[in-house]
Amino acid sequence: MTILLGVLGAILILIVLGDAFETIVLPRRVTRPISLARLFYQSTWLVWSTTVRSIFSKKRQETFLSWYGPLSLLLLLLLWATCLIMGFGLVHWASGSIIKTPEGTSSFGAYLYLSGTTFFTLGLGDVIPVKAFGRGLVALEAGMGFGFLALVIGYLPVLNQSFSRREVNISLLDARAGSPPTAGEMLRRHCHDRGMEDLQQLFHEWERWSADLLESHLSYPVLAYFRSHHDNQSWL
Repeated sequence: MTILLGVLGAILILIVLGDAFETIVLPRRVTRPISLARLFYQSTWLVWSTTVRSIFSKKRQETFLSWYGPLSLLLLLLLWATCLIMGFGLVHWASGSIIKTPEGTSSFGAYLYLSGTTFFTLGLGDVIPVKAFGRGLVALEAGMGFGFLALVIGYLPVLNQSFSRREVNISLLDARAGSPPTAGEMLRRHCHDRGMEDLQQLFHEWERWSADLLESHLSYPVLAYFRSHHDNQSWL
C-alpha cells in the first residue's frame, strides 16, 4: 500500500510539473485535449459563470465575471503548489524516510508539514530527515519550490503587459467610434476630407493589434478570461 502511495505521489509531481511547464514556459506547443490546467478552467468557469448569471442582475454580472480571470490564475497556482506538496509528502511517507520531530512521532501529517516547509523554503528545522534519501528529496523539493516561485514571478508581469497592450487600443477606440463602438459611428466621424486616409491608418494599427492579440492569447490562453475594464468596452 505504501509503495502505491509513493508511486501516486511521484505521478502527481510529474503531472503538475508538466502542466506548469506547458502553461507557463511552453504554452504555444500544447495540443493535448486533457491537462490539469484545462480541466481546472473548464470546470471552474462553468460553475462561476452559471452561479453569477443565476444570482446577480444583468448590471452586476459583468463585475463579478471580471473577477474570474485574476482569481482563477491565483487558484491555479495554489492548486499546483498544493499538489506538489502533497506529492512530495506521499513520496517521503512511502519511502520510510526517518525524520526527527518535536513529538518524536512520524505521522503522515509530519511528512506533509516537512514537505510544505521545504517547498516554500522556510527552513524552520523543527522537522528534519535523518537518512540520505530523505535529505536528497528535501534538497530537490527546495530547489523545485524556489524555481516554481521564480517562474510565477516572471509569468505574472508578462501576463499583465499583454493585457495592458490589448486594452490600450480598445480605450482609444472611444474617440473613433463612440462608446460602445459601432461601425456606423466610426464612418460618421470620418466623413471629413482626410477621413479615408485616417481610416486607412486606423485599420493598419488594428491589423497589428489583431496580430498581437492572436500571439498573446495563443501563448497565454488565460488572457481570454480577463475582461475589459469598462462595461461598454470588450476586446471581443
